[in-house]
Amino acid sequence: MVALENMGFVANMVSLVLYFWLKLHFELSDAANTLTNLMGSAFLLSVIGGFISDTYINRFHTCLIFGTVEILALVLMTIQAHDEKLQPVPRGKSSGMTGRPAVMFYASLCLLALGSGGVRGALPALGADQFDKKDPKEAKGLASYFNWLLLGSVSGALIGVTVIVYISTNKNNNNWWKGFLITLVSTVVGFIFLAIGKPFYRIQVPGESPLVRIAQVIVVAIKNRKLPPPESPSELYEINEKESASTDDNIAHTEQFRSLDKAAILPKDAEPLPWKVCTVTQVEEVKVLTRMLPIIASTIIMNTCLAQLQTFSVQQGNAMNRYLGSFEVPAASIPFIPLLFMIILIPVYELTFVPFARKITKHPTGISQLQRIGVGLVLSAISMAVAAIVEVKRKQQSLKNPLKDPSKDISLFWLSFQYGIFGIADMFTLVGLLEFFYKEAPSGMRSLSTSFTWISLSFGYFLSTIFVDTINAVTKKITPSKQGWLQGYLDENNLNLFYWFLAILSVLNFFNYLYWATWYKYKPEDTNVSTMAKSVSISGVPFLKTAAEDTDETDRQNAEHTEETDRKD
Repeated sequence: MVALENMGFVANMVSLVLYFWLKLHFELSDAANTLTNLMGSAFLLSVIGGFISDTYINRFHTCLIFGTVEILALVLMTIQAHDEKLQPVPRGKSSGMTGRPAVMFYASLCLLALGSGGVRGALPALGADQFDKKDPKEAKGLASYFNWLLLGSVSGALIGVTVIVYISTNKNNNNWWKGFLITLVSTVVGFIFLAIGKPFYRIQVPGESPLVRIAQVIVVAIKNRKLPPPESPSELYEINEKESASTDDNIAHTEQFRSLDKAAILPKDAEPLPWKVCTVTQVEEVKVLTRMLPIIASTIIMNTCLAQLQTFSVQQGNAMNRYLGSFEVPAASIPFIPLLFMIILIPVYELTFVPFARKITKHPTGISQLQRIGVGLVLSAISMAVAAIVEVKRKQQSLKNPLKDPSKDISLFWLSFQYGIFGIADMFTLVGLLEFFYKEAPSGMRSLSTSFTWISLSFGYFLSTIFVDTINAVTKKITPSKQGWLQGYLDENNLNLFYWFLAILSVLNFFNYLYWATWYKYKPEDTNVSTMAKSVSISGVPFLKTAAEDTDETDRQNAEHTEETDRKD
């Protein structure tokens, strides 16, 4: 389902900027901003899908409901791209997007954002739910699941950016409706596959609203702010697992964010009502989510860089030599290079690197999730630096070619360097984030938590729009031409400086991430605190030390203690 749905979704991500620009007559920067706003909205709305699937409807039905909305959006886009009466009339350099065309255009974009966002909020967690973490064999499968999920995604995307993009952009941009139609059909087939699998799925029953549980902790902690803290964490309120209606294990107390512990203080002669006191587990759930926030924030800049590869880099490709022999390569198809790299590298990573690294680190995924994210952030900074260098070369060659003979421009495949490096970065970071948010979140918040990955993408796209508008507004006041860095045609602007700006920002952001990743305390692998002899605070796991190493050390000490006791007996 992921492969079929991503055939169209990723094809749209890389080609819609050309659709807005060439077919709907948007200005260059407006086309880029419209696409980044669309993608930002789609990923932001994944929170709705995650929240609903955790609280009201199970993850399977959430995917089908939002999938129907996504299909409706693609129907509207196909109709508008086919019927010229529903397309805007050019008005100078800007689009005449008014009346019925505007209503249909923005309605389709809103439905597409809502539908695709809702599906992404529930689908990764639905797949991961099929693995039982308490079963050793299935737990190993869970460690590989997100890698194979990404492989399915990029496999479909590779078809999308080659076949669908070629059909859409071929013959003077008159075939966009055919590309949208193929996207529509593949998406429908994907959701049919998902629906057919229902008898085999493990469907998690929705539980209490995670937002209500979070609100209870915050409200009760504020109410109890003047109460003295207990001498021992064991005095904090907790429900015995055998008495709890929930099948989830309790979470051990941690020392971070001690002010939230006051929500678990039960005043004397008070009844343990929901808005009067919270359990330690409930408080720890909020702590886990709070600890995740800096990690989310630290990946936003990388996703801002990703937005450039789907907007300005596509426009770069459109102004380069796109011929491979006699075949003209669509500019929006250039992402097939990193996708091809990823299709090759993901199995190599999973089947070769992970077993090798697992022997050294004892971590089930070879390296920890935060380490994977860190590698991706470094590579994204390198990608932006390479993009700046390539743009300088492209611009210099283009200015030497006043007649704009395509054969004298540099090849489109110069963009493969920045795309390839970022593709590998995305392989590390995206999987690392999905696995990190799923494993670290309480089971009742896993859809909401995995949607944090898409929130980071969303903020990255929105930040791209802010950067483009702000940089244009500032630089047009100081440049001699009174034109912003990113305004006008590529040969007239300073896109390379924008890339350098993002590269420097990415380096600074990596050091910021390094601090928060070192500060972060992993949730223990075994959260069943009822087996502990006494209440303890979970120690932090450093960025360069895996959670499995920490667990193995505890197991070793327990084994030595047991062996010593047996000898005495």
